[in-house]
Amino acid sequence: MLDLRQIRYFVAVAEAGNVGRASEQLHISQSPLSRQIIQLEQQLGVALFERAKQRVHLNAEGRAFLAEARALLANAARLEELGRNLASGAAGSLTIGYVEGAVHSGLVAAMLRDFRRARPDFHLQLRSHRTAAQFEDLRQRVLDLGFVYAPAPEGDPDLESMLVRREPLVLAMPEGDPLADVADIAPGQLDGRVWITVVRQPGDTNRAQFLAACAESGFMPDIAYETADPLTSLGLVSAGLGLATVQESLRSAAPPGVVFRDLPWFKRSVSIHLAWRRNDRRAVVGDLRRAVGE
Repeated sequence: MLDLRQIRYFVAVAEAGNVGRASEQLHISQSPLSRQIIQLEQQLGVALFERAKQRVHLNAEGRAFLAEARALLANAARLEELGRNLASGAAGSLTIGYVEGAVHSGLVAAMLRDFRRARPDFHLQLRSHRTAAQFEDLRQRVLDLGFVYAPAPEGDPDLESMLVRREPLVLAMPEGDPLADVADIAPGQLDGRVWITVVRQPGDTNRAQFLAACAESGFMPDIAYETADPLTSLGLVSAGLGLATVQESLRSAAPPGVVFRDLPWFKRSVSIHLAWRRNDRRAVVGDLRRAVGE
């Protein structure tokens, strides 16, 4: 195994053409420097210099070795810098999970913009996963952070989380709907109406939970369509096929022909949490948690 110190000594002597000048540059005595060069030649099994009195000259083998030695030292310097950057959090990689609601709310885009500005050399990989899958991937170290719909399980020994966004659900209806001209919609006006729901509701809820929330509010929907995401639901609303509830931030993403109304009495909302491993003490993870929290 080559010693990087000997390689540095070799390059210094080769560039100076004189052991004395090289020793001054390296701040060591001539005798130890000469011994290190001889040991390098013995280890390689080849002479690198032609020696004449006080001067040394690279031979053909030495000139070929010098080019590779310079490249090796340059790579070693880059590796050392990478190590410092990894320690400080200036470089490296993170894998972050997210639920669709985090994208719709703008949290993911804001995080990427701010993080890229602060750490341009850092690599972020994003993965779309449901909340439960993200919790498991965090435990297995597949993910480093996760935007999820629910907080980490209470008392979980491995995971922590914090609430970063809560949005109310709003009513989406076709612009030609009879209720489009009603400013304050009462629960009874929604009873028996045709509805479009998302199978993967915010909070990873299901049809039964949505129906329970409607019943608690005082109406019963007629669920005629189920979609995989809220944007598809808004497309069906735009086509005049029914009503839907979506998180408030989707107002700006709706297709033409959709009207929104607030439902202050509908006790459901979209909560986005950031989850991470308790024992992850990396500076970059802490910085990212603080940035998202702010």
